[in-house]
Amino acid sequence: MSRPAVEVADILRAQGNRFLDRYESSFDYQQLKAFRAIQKCRTAALGGHLDSCPHCGRQAISYNSCRNRHCPKCQTQARERWIAKREQELLPTSYFHVVFTVPHELNVLALNNPREFYELLFRASAAAALELAADRRHLGAEIGMISILHTWGQNHIHCAIPAGGLSPGHNRWVRPRYPFFLPVKVLSRVFRGKFCAGLKRLYRRGQLRCAGPTAALADPKQFRRLLRQLHRQDWMVYAKPAFGGPVKVLRYLGRYTHRVVVSNHRLLAFDGEHVTFRWKDYAHGGKQRTMTLIATEFLRRFFLHVLPKGFVRIRHFGFLANRFRAERLALCQQLLAGDPPPASPQGSSETSSTWHCPHCGAAMMVVHRVTAAELSRCTYFDSS
Repeated sequence: MSRPAVEVADILRAQGNRFLDRYESSFDYQQLKAFRAIQKCRTAALGGHLDSCPHCGRQAISYNSCRNRHCPKCQTQARERWIAKREQELLPTSYFHVVFTVPHELNVLALNNPREFYELLFRASAAAALELAADRRHLGAEIGMISILHTWGQNHIHCAIPAGGLSPGHNRWVRPRYPFFLPVKVLSRVFRGKFCAGLKRLYRRGQLRCAGPTAALADPKQFRRLLRQLHRQDWMVYAKPAFGGPVKVLRYLGRYTHRVVVSNHRLLAFDGEHVTFRWKDYAHGGKQRTMTLIATEFLRRFFLHVLPKGFVRIRHFGFLANRFRAERLALCQQLLAGDPPPASPQGSSETSSTWHCPHCGAAMMVVHRVTAAELSRCTYFDSS
């Protein structure tokens, strides 16, 4: 992939001080931490290492990454490591890709209450799928789910679900009756009911912050009106079988596992004051459009999506839950042993942490770790 024309870090370095002057008072610790990390990512401020080409002898300095999970530059290798680990756990069956989406009217509640809202989104979507799958009228089995939170555009959960599950006695593999895994309309209603019930509990216990754009919801009448409006809507649950085998759906989901609100490759231009970028218009079939914003407004929207400290955005449920995943996966492999594995695209999941010499193309080798202080004196080296 070619190098992007502009990066979020470039905008931060150019407009970061002006942005902080206006918004720092409303920043929490995690947002400020992400701001500082992205601003310094792959600069001399974080130190680096001296690389040497074993073929032509060229030397260069590579600056260290910040490794913040909200940094657009630091997630590629983390994503590849996650995919490689999950590929080792794939079952020899097809997989479904299921998406649970909440109505856009709830977006302001999510911004004011990110931890509570996203926890509820995980719980409601997983509980709806597990409950419906356990119903003998539909599947009658315990399923496994990998769930991934996606907070930009619309708040939704992407799931990878093996086609089938363990029987109640865990002595056979139960295959789905429907080509679309579970009846989507029923799944949507169960999801809606569980989410609204959870939202009502949070409100009753005083755990929802109603201020700013959501100040009106502090009035119980207004909150009940919102709930009635939500119950009248058909919530969107999307499900389709994985195309091209389980590895392909896993790699498709990998686009969301370590992705931030906007990747550097979606940035088109930055003139020092305005940022132009591509975005997906979900209200009109996901069409690609362009938008131009003042840099400070662009940064404000970017940092709205910084997750709370310690919040886990990739979770496992059912027989894939962490506490007994190894045991249940071994059992599933045994029960599915007689089935031929589905066709999967060929390709290696191995990644390299090295970069290549711009002169001859050979893999560069690290020969020395360099501190920030040392870098300030190494002006005679090229930097990568």
